[in-house]
Amino acid sequence: MVVIDRKAERFQAALEDGLIAVEADASAEDALKRAAIHRARGLIAVVGSDAENVYTVLSAHVLRPDLPIVARAETEDAVTKLRRAGATRVISPYQIGAMQIAHTALRPAVVDFFELATSSENLELAIEEIPVTSSSPLSNRSIIEANLRQRFGVIVVGIQRHDAAMEFNPEPDTAIRPGDKLVVLGRPQSLKRLEVEALA
Repeated sequence: MVVIDRKAERFQAALEDGLIAVEADASAEDALKRAAIHRARGLIAVVGSDAENVYTVLSAHVLRPDLPIVARAETEDAVTKLRRAGATRVISPYQIGAMQIAHTALRPAVVDFFELATSSENLELAIEEIPVTSSSPLSNRSIIEANLRQRFGVIVVGIQRHDAAMEFNPEPDTAIRPGDKLVVLGRPQSLKRLEVEALA
């Protein structure tokens, strides 16, 4: 991970935390190049304002059109602009916060379950997305044929297809295709074993 920040105190704080950091304006192409954007697996744009985020996303998208970019939006208007600039995903903290409050009030047990399942402190349970390669033994087999529950002790809660369509709670006879991402729930060690086979 590389942090880009133009404020000296935040740049220094990142270094003190043991992070790699670049003291620069994140919207500048030169800063992104210094941060080795050509080798990046993704970019997260969470700078000071929506306008700065748009410029950062646009600069990154020009340099790496294939790069997954997640951006924060403070206003509804900015969501559209960030997507047009090249953001793959746009997150609105205020909207997410409002939904979280509503879900917590209406379905507290469900919220508790997902917080437990996704907490980094929880060593017993995790949710992970696992890509399936064309050479994997799982490829072109159904969930029941792959015997994932018995062999790995995991539950497939969804499959994201190659075209990004998501199938929730897939039936046992649902086919696993090359390029799919399995969204699975299970113990971390079980997920690791499944990942090895999925990427084989």
